[in-house]
Amino acid sequence: MPAIIQLNLLSKHFKVPVRESGLKASIGSLFKRRFNTVKAVDEISFHIDPGEIVGFLGPNGAGKTTTLKMLSGLLYPTSGEATVLGFEPSRRQSKFLQQITLVMGNRQQLVWDLPALDSFDLMRAIYSIPTVEFNQRRDEFIDLLELKDLVKKPVRNLSLGERMKMEIAGALLHHPKVLFLDEPTLGLDVTMQRRIRSFVAEYNRRYGATVLLTSHYMADVEALCRRVIVIHHGKLLFDGELSNLVEQFSAFKTVGVTLQTSAVDMTKYGEVISQDGSRFTLRVPKVETAQVTARLLADLPVDDLNVEDPPIEDVIEHVFAQGKPPEVQA
Repeated sequence: MPAIIQLNLLSKHFKVPVRESGLKASIGSLFKRRFNTVKAVDEISFHIDPGEIVGFLGPNGAGKTTTLKMLSGLLYPTSGEATVLGFEPSRRQSKFLQQITLVMGNRQQLVWDLPALDSFDLMRAIYSIPTVEFNQRRDEFIDLLELKDLVKKPVRNLSLGERMKMEIAGALLHHPKVLFLDEPTLGLDVTMQRRIRSFVAEYNRRYGATVLLTSHYMADVEALCRRVIVIHHGKLLFDGELSNLVEQFSAFKTVGVTLQTSAVDMTKYGEVISQDGSRFTLRVPKVETAQVTARLLADLPVDDLNVEDPPIEDVIEHVFAQGKPPEVQA
């Protein structure tokens, strides 16, 4: 099947005025303004197949939201091409808009002073959803997201998590085939994050929807995404399976060892990340892992030893700090 989302050297550049301090510079800028070009997105290419849930990762300012806005038709690209469901997003054709949705954790579409049910009815009118179909889908989402006691309350009286669940339900009432989710669990507690992740996974399973998800919560990505795309400074750094991201970008392994005594200097075996009694956690260079574990077993009274990849949060932090993949050693 053809790709649902296709990007080919897509770019978005912004001209930003240069403002210098001082009265003389301010007066001069009235007659001759200088601009810098900011490459928010710089020639990125990737494709997403039908039914995929893909994590779109990057630090603040990497270009994630700008990309989602181009793919949803809110921004016109500076250069390159993008298609979603075979449509050119910037043309904002009605048939295209009826098949996508963009959910942003820091934006709202519900009417603040009205119950969510009234906003849902407005969505039905905007998208011309048949009444029977609308009622069935609305009730299904209310059940899945546990909203029954909340939909009649004014939105202003809802907690952040309750409002976010309402926003997601409202954004999916027209049954979109493509979901652009920009930080959908932003600021939510762990329980609410888990509920929204479960709902997104269930929507994908039931309807085969394609999802492009940005999130700074790696629990969201690990729970939903097998594949991730990493962007930094507008450039594509990585596109592949999440497990391969760890393998490619991490130069270290985490070694956990439990000894029969805690009175041991472990710093000669690696960087001590933590200690809990006689249980030590070490960070060891990947190429030295076999040698270090052999020394530990030979030198010390070991009760238990295990070697793991570092937490995905640490790997992502390393990717963002480096801005490019390190040399991968065999």
